[in-house]
Amino acid sequence: MRSSWKIGMLAVVTGAGVATYFTPPKAVEAASFTLTSAAFKNNAAIPAKYSFNAMGCTGENLSPPLEWKNPPAGTKSFALMAHDPDAPTGSGWWHWVVYNIPADATSLPEGAGGAGSTTLPKGATQGNTDFGKPGWGGPCPPPGSGKHHYNFTLFALKVDKIEVPPGASAAMVGFNAKANAIASAKLTGLFSRAK
Repeated sequence: MRSSWKIGMLAVVTGAGVATYFTPPKAVEAASFTLTSAAFKNNAAIPAKYSFNAMGCTGENLSPPLEWKNPPAGTKSFALMAHDPDAPTGSGWWHWVVYNIPADATSLPEGAGGAGSTTLPKGATQGNTDFGKPGWGGPCPPPGSGKHHYNFTLFALKVDKIEVPPGASAAMVGFNAKANAIASAKLTGLFSRAK
C-alpha cells in the first residue's frame, strides 16, 4: 500500500514538473509609447500661464513642457500637433505644429514654442498654426463655450524629415505626419473660460 502511494505521488510531482518545464514563458510586452507633461496630467486642466495673451486671455502664452518615452524601433523623427477640436470653427483650431524633431529627442522644454525659440531640438521646425504664424498659441476659447480639449499628439515617423514647403498649413503637415507615422502618443489638456 505504501509503495503504491509513493508511486502515485511521484507521478503527480513528475507530471507537475513536466507541465511547468514545458509551459512557454510569457511574452514580454514592449513598453508603451507615451507623451506626458510636468505641467498637467492627462485629461486635467492646463494651468492659466500657458494660455494665450490676447483676445481677452491673460496668460503668458508659454508652451508647456512635454516629455516622451519608449518610441518604437525604426523611429527616425517626430512631429507634434496640438489641436482643439471644440473650437467653434467647424474644423477646430491648431495651436502648435512642430516637425522634423530628431529621433534622439525625448522632450520639449517649457517655452520651446516661442517665436525664434532657441530651445527646440536642432533641426526641428515650427509650422503655421491657426493664429496665422509659427509657434505656440495658447488656449483661449470663447467665454462660456464650455470645456475645450487640447490634444497634443506626437507622431513617431519612419522618415528623417517631412518634406513640406515653408509656410505649409497645419493640415498639410498633419497629412504628411500621419502618412509616415509608425506610432503616435496623445496627451489631452482641458481649458475653459467663464462667461
